[in-house]
Amino acid sequence: MQKHPIGALDLQVAPLAFGGNVFGWTTDERTSFSILDTCVDHGLNFLDTADTYSQWAEGHQGGESETIIGKWFKASGKREKIVLATKVGRLRTRPGLSAANIEAAVNDSLRRLQTDYIDVYFSHLDDDTTPLEETLGAYQKLIEAGKVRVIGASNFTGERLDAALKVSKESGLPAYQVLQPEYNLYDRAGYETDLEPVAQAHKLAVVTYFSLANGFLSGKYRSNADTATSARIAFLGKYFNDRGLRIVDTLVEVAKRNDTAPATVALAWIMARPSVTAPIASATSVEQLETLAAATRLQLSSEDLELLNVASGSNP
Repeated sequence: MQKHPIGALDLQVAPLAFGGNVFGWTTDERTSFSILDTCVDHGLNFLDTADTYSQWAEGHQGGESETIIGKWFKASGKREKIVLATKVGRLRTRPGLSAANIEAAVNDSLRRLQTDYIDVYFSHLDDDTTPLEETLGAYQKLIEAGKVRVIGASNFTGERLDAALKVSKESGLPAYQVLQPEYNLYDRAGYETDLEPVAQAHKLAVVTYFSLANGFLSGKYRSNADTATSARIAFLGKYFNDRGLRIVDTLVEVAKRNDTAPATVALAWIMARPSVTAPIASATSVEQLETLAAATRLQLSSEDLELLNVASGSNP
C-alpha cells in the first residue's frame, strides 16, 4: 500500500484514516481492540480521535475514545505502528484554544492515550476570541517539549486558515500542516471552493471527516425510516432529498460495476481527488473495516468518476 507524507516531518500515512469516534460509543472495548488490530494488519496506520469523543452520547463526558485507544496501546505494544491524531478545543469542559486550555487538554489526552506524544494535534474548532499568536505559541511549547509533532486545523474557514498561516510565517511560530475539512460526495462546495485553494497554495495535507456522510453513503439508508435504529439518526436527516438519493443510487450502480460496496466506492472517489491525503472513516466491526479497507485497492475508471460527479454536482 502506497503511503503519503503528512506534515514536514517524516510521517507517512496510509491513504485511509480510521475514525476513532466510535470507540466507547457504538463500539465496546473488546471490539475496538479487534478493529485496531485489524487496521494494523491491513497497513492502516493513521488513527484519528479527539478529546470530545463521545460527549454527545447520554452519560458520556468525552475522553471515552482516547481512553480505549490508550488501553489498546498498553495491551498491544503497537503505539509505534500508529500515526496518532487527536484534537483540542471542543470539549464542553475545555472549550477554546487559549494557551492555558491547550496545555491542560494535551496533558489530559496524553494521560488517557497512555503515550508520551501526539503525532498530529488538531485545533478542533476555530476560536476567534483567542489571538492566533497565543494559540500557535502554545503549540510551539508543546512541540519543543516533544508532546506534539505536527499541528493541524479542523473546522476553519479558508480565510481564517490563511490568516493563521500568515501569522506563523511572520512570527516564526509553528504552522498548521494538516487540514481536516468535512468532505464527501454530498458535502462538496465548502471544501472545493473555500478550503482546497488554501490547502494547495500552502501544500497542506488534507484528511477529510464525515467521508461517508455519517454512513449515508454506505447505501443502507434509503429513507428516514431506515435510520430509526441508528445511533447517528440526529446526523442523517439532511441527506434525504432528491440529490442525496440520486448520489446513493449512483454509488450502488458503480459498486455493482466494480463488484464492491457503495461505501468502498464513496471512499475511493475521495481518494481520487489529488488534493486529498486520506479520508477518515469509521467501522463498528471487523467486517465493516474490510469494506473500508477495500477502497485503498479500488481504482475507479474515468467513466465511474464522471457518473459520480454528475450525480453529485455541487451543494444545493
